[in-house]
Parts: sequence; C-alpha cells; structure tokens
Amino acid sequence: MPIRCEIVSQDRMVFSGEVSMVVVPGADGVMGILPNHAPLLSTLAFGVVTVVVNNEREYFTVAGGIVEVQPDQVTILADAAENVEEIDVARAETAKSKAENMLEEQYLLNLEEIETLRTSLRKSSLRLDAIRKYRKGKDMQRFRG
Repeated sequence: MPIRCEIVSQDRMVFSGEVSMVVVPGADGVMGILPNHAPLLSTLAFGVVTVVVNNEREYFTVAGGIVEVQPDQVTILADAAENVEEIDVARAETAKSKAENMLEEQYLLNLEEIETLRTSLRKSSLRLDAIRKYRKGKDMQRFRG
C-alpha cells in the first residue's frame, strides 16, 4: 500500500506521486516514513529527501521548510527544493564560488548580507554534495573520487 508524497518549493511542485517510502532530513534527525505513519509535523534541515518508487530511489535537495505527515500522505513544503538530476552543476559551482569570494570580503558587509551569503554557500554546497553522492550517469565522473 503506497503513501502519497508531494514536495513543493516556493515556486513549483517538485514531485508528486505514490511512493513506498520517504526519508526526510528533520530538524532533530533523519526520519523514514512509511504508509500508515503516525501524524507529525516537523521542520526540515538542509539535506536530501529520498523517495522510493517501485524499488527505485529519487533524490531531492531541500533547504529548510516543513514536513507534514498523515497516515496516507507526506507533504514537504521546502524553502528551496530540487531534483538532484535537474541541478545545474555550473550554476551551483558559480554560486558557491561567488559566495566564498564575497565572504572573504565580509568586513565590507553588514550582518544580514553575511547571513544571506552563508545561506547561499550552504545551499550551493548541499547541491554539489548531492550531485557527487546521488546523481546517476557518466557526466558526473569528474565529481567522483
């Protein structure tokens, strides 16, 4: 018996479908969710959501948000979410490099700008780490190792 899963970012539906299991990075640790799970509401940490469909795994990065679990549905409302297979490697590398370079000059920034850059660095690092670990295909050989 499957459980319905929806992963929604601020601008789009990232995933919607029937799954056999969902693994989410909760604020207090990683949680595995199966059909008929007890209801719960939790904040999400930066991390990777794993969705199991027909014994195949799909991976999604999430940068904060909340997860609501009902016995027949998991709803993830993420601040930012992306299928690992759809991440633009060049864009993520550029964002990481830009944030690192700007943080080196942090004496020119106010606290809000520094925090924004740190968040950008965390997101881009998460995306690149997820690509290295979870992306399928030969185009990722330069990231492995």
